Amino acid sequence: MALIALSVAACERSHPIKNTVTIKPNTVRPKIVLHPVIVELINPRITSMGDAFGDTKSLAEWGANINQWQNRVTIFAMVRNPDELTREIKENFHGSYDSLVVFDKPFYNFNRKLCTDTTSSKEWTNIFLTANLVADPKLQQEYLDYHKTQFQKWPEVSQGFCNAQFQQLLVFKSGRQLIIVISIPKGKTLDELNPLTTKNNPRVDEWNKTMSKYQEGLPGTKKGETWVFLKPIGS
Repeated sequence: MALIALSVAACERSHPIKNTVTIKPNTVRPKIVLHPVIVELINPRITSMGDAFGDTKSLAEWGANINQWQNRVTIFAMVRNPDELTREIKENFHGSYDSLVVFDKPFYNFNRKLCTDTTSSKEWTNIFLTANLVADPKLQQEYLDYHKTQFQKWPEVSQGFCNAQFQQLLVFKSGRQLIIVISIPKGKTLDELNPLTTKNNPRVDEWNKTMSKYQEGLPGTKKGETWVFLKPIGS
């Protein structure tokens, strides 16, 4: 993740529980564990999918973020089971896409617990970017290995995220495609916060330079373009 020279708990809101559970007096209610998941829908025949996703009321109860880049739409939510969200999308948007890709179990997860100041903002804005890994399987594995040991061998990177008030940063992978979710305090912008990741922190610049050789743009990106923003539909 070259975090972008420009790198969730989306809201930790619970999806209504459909199955009822009888709780005996003085029993501790079971904790509902939510997991981040992204479902991407692709329709190569069109360049804007906004019309197809004009009615998103069925996804409102999931607290979903719906974003788009060219002919790709992503739906991000915190869920108990990714299959539930996938099934909902298939039922409500059948015919609006040619392929569906599920990104679950992010392989990289930064959060405020890694910071000296562990305080989290009450409201977050989630920002989404996507790119591809290069085609070489050996380089792909190197990229994953770097991230597996980043907190231990490159602690300055996560310190930069702490300095920039990043609340959480997730990186998902499916095939060669990567999707980053950056959560920042509501009311802030990435333009104002991201420079703080490298301020007095040259190791982050070194990390970004090292990671750049592992990444390339998706089909349809401009020459020299790698990471692109997935923007909210209708924006």
